[in-house]
Amino acid sequence: MHKYLPHTAQDIEEMLKVTGASSLDDLFSSIPKKLRLTKPYNIPSALSDDNLTKHMKNLAGQNKELVIFRGAGAYDHYTPSIVKALISRQEFLTSYTPYQPEVAQGTLQYIFEYQTMVCELTGMEVSNASMYDGATATAEAMFMAYAQTGLNQILVSSTMNPRTIDVIKTYARYRNIEVILVPEKNGLTDLNWVKANASNKMGLIVQNPNYFGIIENYDGFASVIHDAGGLFIMNAEGQSLSLLKTPGEYDADIACGDLQSLGVPLSFGGAYIGYLATKNKYVRKMPGRICGLTTDVDGKRAFVLTLQAREQHIRRAKANSNICSNQSLLALAVTVYLSAMGKEGLVEVANESMKGAHYLYQKLIQTGKFEVVYDQPFFKEFVLKAKFDVEAFEKILLSKGILGPLHIKDNRLLFAVTERRTIEEIDHLVELVVNQQ
Repeated sequence: MHKYLPHTAQDIEEMLKVTGASSLDDLFSSIPKKLRLTKPYNIPSALSDDNLTKHMKNLAGQNKELVIFRGAGAYDHYTPSIVKALISRQEFLTSYTPYQPEVAQGTLQYIFEYQTMVCELTGMEVSNASMYDGATATAEAMFMAYAQTGLNQILVSSTMNPRTIDVIKTYARYRNIEVILVPEKNGLTDLNWVKANASNKMGLIVQNPNYFGIIENYDGFASVIHDAGGLFIMNAEGQSLSLLKTPGEYDADIACGDLQSLGVPLSFGGAYIGYLATKNKYVRKMPGRICGLTTDVDGKRAFVLTLQAREQHIRRAKANSNICSNQSLLALAVTVYLSAMGKEGLVEVANESMKGAHYLYQKLIQTGKFEVVYDQPFFKEFVLKAKFDVEAFEKILLSKGILGPLHIKDNRLLFAVTERRTIEEIDHLVELVVNQQ
């Protein structure tokens, strides 16, 4: 019995007739010839279980495990074994959005727990069931502001991650939204500029810590934006929420960002997980799904799908967003991580990252090989300007098994340190810097 029903020769002939193609090859005529195979692909013969295992190990052995001093939105944090073990269970790993949600009590429960934890971290009142990543979550926050205010211009701080800004601009383009960048002033969002330009804007999007790793003080920003009739949106990286002032404490209307640092490995660039949280009064503008807690007919605790915007499915042209899936395996990973670490553990890990970053910063300044760029408080990332050839330095680091800092521009390097970096690894990096000409 086939797992699917293959097309018969008659099926293929009828479909070609409908499409107007004379052969299967005609269906691929738009693909340039240089991209097509000129001879049949040589698929190797099946291997035995033991030989296949050896083959996969050989392939895996070609990967190079690097000591990472780079962040810029993706961080080399430790993922506890319990996270991998639980999300690998088949009821979680193979599940998808439950179309009769109340039947899937386990899925609804961990989404509810995830939402609760996000609200605790951000200081907001309600969270949805997770987003694809931090950049798209930020763009969806912009759509919420657009739907709430009806205005078509938004202020975005230049101190945000440029890749997030690019995603915001991409989303904005197809809603005819104008993105106006707020200039930076010594690595910080210029509040005076915001005051002068907040009128008739749907809101302001900022990031904390910002792209340069700087901890910005956003006191006073919310009142300026609210007085102008807009929404204050804050993108905050997950781990930093355990130590820094929360979006809720800054009176932000919407909090968003990436939670990759909370139990999700780098995984060659993804998949990651974004979060989106807001005040109760904006919950009807929030995309995706929200799970809740109630009691069933017997008075027992039960989890339910409390809210989802149906126009995402049936009135797409009128929807605030077309994000409607619940792909929450990574939300489960974050939930397990936070449960395992607890509040004290989360703070301890964040402190270790911050202490390591400040240790490296001081050591690098002492070498005399760098200039200070921003004299501002920072969390686990910082920018320094090198007095040597940074491209040659990067090649040296790679030869030593180190993925070094990100070259931003003009010999400016963005360093990142997590709790995984030991004093020995940091000192080794500093030693390599000392040897630069």
